[in-house]
Amino acid sequence: MAMKFALVGASVLLGGAHAMTVEDMLAAPRRSTAIVNPSGEWAAFSSSTYNWTTHKASTSWQLLNVASGNVSKAPFGSDVSEFVWIGPTDTSILYINGTNDDIPGGVTLYTADVADKEFSPTLVASLNAPFTGLKAAKTDSGDINFVANTLAWWNGSAYNEELATKARSSGQVFDSNWIRHWNVYMTEQRYAVFGGVLSGSNGTLSLKGEPKNLLHGIKDYLTRPETPVFPGADPGDYEISPDGKKVAFLTKAPELPKANYTASYIYVVPHDASSAPVAINGPGSSRPEAAKGASTSPRWSPDSKKIAYAQQNGISYESDRFQLYVATVDGNSSKITPVAENWDSSPQSILWNANGTDLWVISELHAAQRLWVVPANAEADFKPKNITGPQTSVADFALLPSGKALVSATSSWTSRIFYTVSAATTVDTKVLFSAHLVDRELATLSQNRTSNFWLPNENGDLIQTFVYYPPNFSTDKKWPAILIPHGGPQVALGDVWSTRWNMQLWAEQGFVVFVPQFTGTPSYSQRFTDLIANNWGSYPYRDLAMVWDHVEKNISYVDNDRAACAGASYGGYMTNWIQGHDLGRKFKALVTHDGKTHQEASYATEELYFIEHDQNGTIWDNYENYQIWNPIRHAKNWSTPHFIIHNDLDYRVVFDEGMSAFNILQSLGVPSRFLHFPDEGHHVLNRENSKVWHDHVFNWMRYWVGLDEELISEGIVHQ
Repeated sequence: MAMKFALVGASVLLGGAHAMTVEDMLAAPRRSTAIVNPSGEWAAFSSSTYNWTTHKASTSWQLLNVASGNVSKAPFGSDVSEFVWIGPTDTSILYINGTNDDIPGGVTLYTADVADKEFSPTLVASLNAPFTGLKAAKTDSGDINFVANTLAWWNGSAYNEELATKARSSGQVFDSNWIRHWNVYMTEQRYAVFGGVLSGSNGTLSLKGEPKNLLHGIKDYLTRPETPVFPGADPGDYEISPDGKKVAFLTKAPELPKANYTASYIYVVPHDASSAPVAINGPGSSRPEAAKGASTSPRWSPDSKKIAYAQQNGISYESDRFQLYVATVDGNSSKITPVAENWDSSPQSILWNANGTDLWVISELHAAQRLWVVPANAEADFKPKNITGPQTSVADFALLPSGKALVSATSSWTSRIFYTVSAATTVDTKVLFSAHLVDRELATLSQNRTSNFWLPNENGDLIQTFVYYPPNFSTDKKWPAILIPHGGPQVALGDVWSTRWNMQLWAEQGFVVFVPQFTGTPSYSQRFTDLIANNWGSYPYRDLAMVWDHVEKNISYVDNDRAACAGASYGGYMTNWIQGHDLGRKFKALVTHDGKTHQEASYATEELYFIEHDQNGTIWDNYENYQIWNPIRHAKNWSTPHFIIHNDLDYRVVFDEGMSAFNILQSLGVPSRFLHFPDEGHHVLNRENSKVWHDHVFNWMRYWVGLDEELISEGIVHQ
């Protein structure tokens, strides 16, 4: 992608259009990524919508014809919570029904054929817990070996909350510092992968024995084994081999405390649990000396003899670079080979091609997840080529028998787009479906509503800034503007779709929106990401000030007297930091969502490795590092109207950080407002809560920049 030093799209002129509303964005279909059948003819995806009249969500399944792009209703409904394509035909499926008539809290497994006009599901298993994350493989004998995950007790048995004896006391006692995470307190149960067998003859399958806990043989020292790793519980943390005989999974390093270290290892275990799991890249393995950090995406080769995965070097740095490896597994030993080890990128999603020669991987570049092809035996200096380009961000992909990939992606102008692409070139891209062309709620969105520009900063690095334009945008008019510092800080915010911070929706309010990818943002080189360590308030702040100075001096259609700034998480920290410094005086209003106010409060959270890495040490050895970039030290300068949002269940950035910021603003007499949700964590996920969040934030912004002065007379905003 060419690097540009001037604003792209300055002559953009959009026709009259109805703006997408908050309700539109929240109610619009939310489509899953595509699940492709073995022949590559069909792909299935779920679609969830919300009805503001009934205040209920509904989910349906749809089928995409990969050749034509036609979408039709699937023959099954919302009783199918998830499924895999497997069975006697290319249209056979094995699916989980989220209910169980015989076992409260359990689920059931069914088989069916999508091509059957009658679609007659057959019950094949009754499972005694809420299993999810289904994966399966057909064995030489004709059995189907499957894996799924659920919470498990200390003794390895599956946990079913509805059948468990209720404790008479709510007290919890902890002996290690992983008490709570994101929005929940830890319990004695941990996620585990279970392996089961569906056996039978004449096309009739039934569960053979009970599913077995495949993690139970791991000896834990400080950290209990768990996969998929919480939070997220991503089924990508484990994989069954194509022959169905083995399972690979990752779990946190058992010898290290989870709050202080990021390290995790890939384990291999027989599907029948006949022997204990073995860590193929743990201590004592053939892994490279430096490779001791977090692992991700274990994926079996087609012949079930090798595992591709990625691993970091640093054991206490969550944003370290992931490097590709291939492990040849032989019994309890493995030979590990680095792949394209000098590639300055962080691949984290991997698939083998059909003949086991290439690895297709997702890795981020310039704030977009993109698809790359890497030979499995690539030398250290091999430079992969991006085959999906900057127009979309890849969420997932599947390889087709033709050798192409079916890509599930998003962009700021479409919540879901499906297209095919070949390994050789982006020219061969064929778009099959895009949500903005079929969803009424997204009808006003288009690709020409966004652009970007690049500026060199004080370190000589190029800072990319994404720009989003309002409906009816014209360069002949002056527009209010918003600066958005993104969260993380080692998380990019590019031209992608989001139902939480949707940049097109912000632009729809009548703003031109600027989102700089400041120092510390990933996907612009690992060195660039690493520079933010112990520099939270220096380089990023100066990058933002530089970008805004450029906007003020060079972009004629921005009204510099009607500007605002908003951010969440680290973006909230930065907004608090901006409030205490010169840049804060250039804005009419600020919004901080779940942002940090004082760095010492980081010791009230759980991921201590994060704050200790980014502050270059512990608070007792490097207290000055925690003080130097503390927003609260500059509170005497706070004077810009400021809206604070902080949720009660946010254990990532604790509630008191938001409350203290609001109390300071109120004590100083600064116009301010506080919003909280007692049932939300670091993110606002409930649609009804999200509507309230957006309404209040947008009303605040629009009022202070003079877009909605009539709101005062209506009593929505008070002086």
